[in-house]
Amino acid sequence: MNISFMNIFKYINKIFNTKTAGMQKTPDEGETMACRFLKNSGYKIVEKNFRCRYGEMDIVALEKDVLCFIEVKSRKSTEYGQPEEYVDKRKQQKLIKTSLIYSISNKSEIPDKRFDVVSVDLNNGVCRVIKNAFEVQI
Repeated sequence: MNISFMNIFKYINKIFNTKTAGMQKTPDEGETMACRFLKNSGYKIVEKNFRCRYGEMDIVALEKDVLCFIEVKSRKSTEYGQPEEYVDKRKQQKLIKTSLIYSISNKSEIPDKRFDVVSVDLNNGVCRVIKNAFEVQI
């Protein structure tokens, strides 16, 4: 049997590209649905996918005079819990640090800020927002 390194590489690459593409589809699809839902709910999207060394903020939006830092969680199944349940303390800390960097780098003068979570059920297309999902403890 003559197996070349290139054939093995192509096979492995095909496997990983397929899995990566499938895994990446859910967040993009969920974030698109969340943005549409937020706009229809009166939010003004300011920025999407803000990244810094501490992490990523899915959506930054304005609702009236409040700057909202929004984490989007989407799932195809609730077998292991609701999407918003995956925003644990560790994720909250990352979001808090990322929001501080965002506020400093964008010279945000909006005093009122909050953290929301948008839960997206990909099976039925239902989105819901949890306002003030968590608070910063200083």
